[in-house]
Amino acid sequence: MQVIELRSDTLTRPTPAMRRAMAEAPVGDDVFGEDPTVNRLEAMAAECTGKAAALLVPSGTMGNLVAQLTHCGRGCETILGDQSHVFYYEQGGAAALGGIHPRTIPNRPDGTLDLEATTAAIRPDDLHFPRTRLILLENTHNRCGGAPLTPAYVAAVGRLAAAHGLKLHVDGARIFNAAAALGVSVRELAAPADSISFCLSKGLAAPVGSLLCGSREFIAEARRNRKVLGGGMRQAGVIAAAGIVALTEMVDRLPEDHANARKLAEGLAEIAGVAVDPAGVRTNIVYFDVTRPDMDAQALARRMKASGVALLAAGPRRIRAVTHYQVSAGDIEAALSAFRRVLAGDA
Repeated sequence: MQVIELRSDTLTRPTPAMRRAMAEAPVGDDVFGEDPTVNRLEAMAAECTGKAAALLVPSGTMGNLVAQLTHCGRGCETILGDQSHVFYYEQGGAAALGGIHPRTIPNRPDGTLDLEATTAAIRPDDLHFPRTRLILLENTHNRCGGAPLTPAYVAAVGRLAAAHGLKLHVDGARIFNAAAALGVSVRELAAPADSISFCLSKGLAAPVGSLLCGSREFIAEARRNRKVLGGGMRQAGVIAAAGIVALTEMVDRLPEDHANARKLAEGLAEIAGVAVDPAGVRTNIVYFDVTRPDMDAQALARRMKASGVALLAAGPRRIRAVTHYQVSAGDIEAALSAFRRVLAGDA
């Protein structure tokens, strides 16, 4: 049985163009700065985010960790949302490896942080407290339904950070989805940030890799932190080649994924046994709740998998579905048919 894969957009497979580019990529030693394909990708990433320089890292988690290590010293503090990927899913790496303390404040349903609460979380200069050094945003916001943060909001946080002598890092794992949903450029969304990371291996469909972007001085120091974390790669042009294809060929098609996500949410809204708000689906992520009393999220996910649809149980009664390059409009129709059968007790 061919499975319709909705667990995550990390499960995309490289396109034929990516495979060709990877096979033919000119390479060198990236630790020595001599891989021409990596250098080209980093220049493209810097250009599209409006930053002076960029750094290829193996993963978004490493990119966010490197950013925190570069902006903060041991005993310093970051302000971030309590539902953020960095806090929720990155194993406390900044604390474990960098001695950096997380100060969480509640994410609002749209993924934002209240500006007054953010200001109140900034520590005064007191020897009892860690020093606040960094504010961290996530765009789009995974656990808040893939919500895109607007340029106006990010700019407001940037002004707040600058007024208090802080830095702003944006975990932009899906920043291209945010730009597509809002009809703006990635450069505009990244402008207020001192640093931004984005993933090649989600909606852009490359097999591996993320970029961390910022000033030349920031990236020079980030390169040292990447090295100490074991992220210094050698002939990484093989990876970078797929990333170049991702940036040149995969960005403009992201609205297709968003349309398929809305189609999925609208179909689910008509099926008894689950609850979803289609109006809240802005990008390629759909969260919905299992309302059938005799079935929880794990049970529904198991039955759907047996019917050819893979989903991610994100809580006792909460499920996530993510659309991507390998999920077509026809796959959405097939998935909805499977939902109807399973929730009606026919599968």
